[in-house]
Amino acid sequence: MPTDADQRSRLEHPKVDHDRIERAVREILLAVGEDPDRDGLRETPARVARMYAELFEGLHADPRQHLKKFFTEKYDEIVLVRDISFNSMCEHHLLPFIGKAHVGYIPDGRVIGLSKLARIVEVIARRPQVQERLTDSIADLLVDELNVKGVAVVVEATHTCMTIRGVRRPESLCVTSAMRGLFRSNLSSRSEVMALIYGQRS
Repeated sequence: MPTDADQRSRLEHPKVDHDRIERAVREILLAVGEDPDRDGLRETPARVARMYAELFEGLHADPRQHLKKFFTEKYDEIVLVRDISFNSMCEHHLLPFIGKAHVGYIPDGRVIGLSKLARIVEVIARRPQVQERLTDSIADLLVDELNVKGVAVVVEATHTCMTIRGVRRPESLCVTSAMRGLFRSNLSSRSEVMALIYGQRS
């Protein structure tokens, strides 16, 4: 019988087939030699369905909606939001990678609310992903939707597909960057934004 949490999740994520996920999780438990009917696992398929609905909600959301409202300003220097935390799911193993994104741009007559940069990171991250595509997607979205002179995106993340399995290197950190416009063509602009991101770290 569906719980209140199941009902809420179905209402919040109507495009996700919860029942299908539950059946699949039950099959996985059987395949690894577990008993999905024992007390500790009886509600696990429903919990996993709710979790996947939440973690993959970016598949059914358009990040461009957060870039529709802007403000006219003469400011034409770097705007940077550092340390935007996110979590995503590696599409190769369906294991999480967790980190932070640094997103900057050089406006050309208009700016957006700072929280919008965090919101687009969250939407794009909540999909099966690889970090390289995540980084490029954020940068390309800003270029396509805003009138900007340059965009810089740097993403740092720890991948559990490397830390808890396979090579098992918990100290590893993956860093990716995507530079567009002036940040790609002008070395001083690129150096300036990288200094803003890393230069004052202890």
